[in-house]
Amino acid sequence: MELSTIKDAFDRVTKKQKVASSKSQEVIEQISHEIEQALLRIQSANDTASLSEHKVILSELKAKLKEVAPLSQMEGTQKELNVALSKYPKLLEKSLNPDISKAYRNVGSDIHTVNQIIASHFYREGHFDLGDCFVNEARESEAAGQKSPFLQMYQILEAMRSRNLEPALSWATTNSEKLKLSGSDIEMKLHRQQFVEILQKRGRDGALNYARTFFPPFATKYLAEIQRLMACLLWAEKLESSPYSDLLSPLHWDKLAEELARQFCNLMGQSYESPLSVTIAAGVQGLPTLLKLMNVMIGKKQEWQSMKQLPVPVDLDREFQFHSIFVCPVSRDQASEENPPMLMSCGHVLCKQSITKLSKNNNTRPFKCPYCPTEVEVGQCRQLFF
Repeated sequence: MELSTIKDAFDRVTKKQKVASSKSQEVIEQISHEIEQALLRIQSANDTASLSEHKVILSELKAKLKEVAPLSQMEGTQKELNVALSKYPKLLEKSLNPDISKAYRNVGSDIHTVNQIIASHFYREGHFDLGDCFVNEARESEAAGQKSPFLQMYQILEAMRSRNLEPALSWATTNSEKLKLSGSDIEMKLHRQQFVEILQKRGRDGALNYARTFFPPFATKYLAEIQRLMACLLWAEKLESSPYSDLLSPLHWDKLAEELARQFCNLMGQSYESPLSVTIAAGVQGLPTLLKLMNVMIGKKQEWQSMKQLPVPVDLDREFQFHSIFVCPVSRDQASEENPPMLMSCGHVLCKQSITKLSKNNNTRPFKCPYCPTEVEVGQCRQLFF
């Protein structure tokens, strides 16, 4: 069941709750109004008013409150709310399996490697105190070596949030050659942003001096960009109303910070996304399929534990697909150099070993494609990659 179903049920509960709350507030206001009116009548009566007159007022108040019938008014909305509330936990229990342990499979993970990944995640996310605590308690002193570079990255990003580009420019200059080899243009982007900041704060002369000092090495590759920045000098005091006002957008700072973090991780030989976060996210997405499979195999636990390959595919979004993978639809085996994918004359693709079995290891013997009526010969099959 999709999460949208749970969300719809939750929305129904909140809607019923709002209706019930609104009705209760309305009834309370009616009761308060009648009581206030009765008090005003009692207070405005003469001091010599008899007790019987007060009793009449109170009797009339009682009759009006009975006419308001607060319990009857709220009964309907409260009943609808209770019904929705009673159904929602049942839907959650049905949709969200509370016991995911049956999808667990002990693959004998190396605890040292797992600890390294966890420590790296803490440092990558900027939780340095937590990372240090974990490293000490897990006694993984080697993992502490990952702290320093990530600490430097966060110090640079923190300075950028304060509109200070000096640490970022210093890092880019130090790693200029490595950034060029990776095809990154972040160094020029940092200089561009610094130029705009100087133009805004120090005026035309300060920006021109900065351009003369730092732009020459980039003139060949980024000439058009530099020419555009030079044109900004004509609008020094009114850049916000110029054709180049887009350079003042705060989005440039956000994009620049993200790109710097990406390039910083790249030079470290690390991925931009935390491997631990990606692994958990992929696991969460694949978990429903695994739970369904386990429900089917509930009485065959031993088969699941000894299984080398899942009998069903676990589909993941493109964000979790980092390289091309082909799984043979017949054998369910993943393609490899020894067992490459082969394109048949009918247009369907199978692994080489499956074609060998279908042709009974006879290169001249035609065989029927498993997906269409076409007769295929091994000699007509073409290897796709590997």
